[in-house]
Parts: sequence; C-alpha cells; structure tokens
Amino acid sequence: MPKSQRSPDSWQVQTAKARFSEVFRRARAEGPQRIRRQGKDGVVMIAEEQYDRLVGRSHQAASLVQFFRESPLVGADLDLDRDREPARDLEL
Repeated sequence: MPKSQRSPDSWQVQTAKARFSEVFRRARAEGPQRIRRQGKDGVVMIAEEQYDRLVGRSHQAASLVQFFRESPLVGADLDLDRDREPARDLEL
C-alpha cells in the first residue's frame, strides 16, 4: 500500500519493530494498529482491555456459584417442575 494511501493505524513490520513503543502507545490510546508484512495483512495490536472484551474474559465468573448469582435470570419466574411421567414404556 503506498504511503499516501496508508492509514495512520497501519504499519509495515520493519517500521513497527523500529517504533514499537509508539505502536504500543497508539494501540492503547487510539485503537487497533495493523502490522503488515510486504503489504499483506499480518497482525493487529490491540489494548488488553479490548482483547479481554473480545474473548469474554472481563465478564467471566470466578466460579459456577458466582456465574449463577450474576445471571440476568436471577429472580425470573421460571417453571422448573419436571414431568415425572416416563417418556415411553420400557420392557425389562
């Protein structure tokens, strides 16, 4: 991609290596930074908070009990009664 058409969030791998601190700072402050090799897509550097949101880590419960306590269904009126009738006749 010619330099005049390159977006400010896109870096060639050689430049990203030489200016890693700036790429890092911009990923934190301005958003994802694309790093390309030979003009082709490569990797994207993003802030850790964005990564956590993407993989769901920031809202992952520490335990199953915590998961159910924080569920959006807490207090919902759910019918959990089970039909005790067998689903089919069994011959033993």
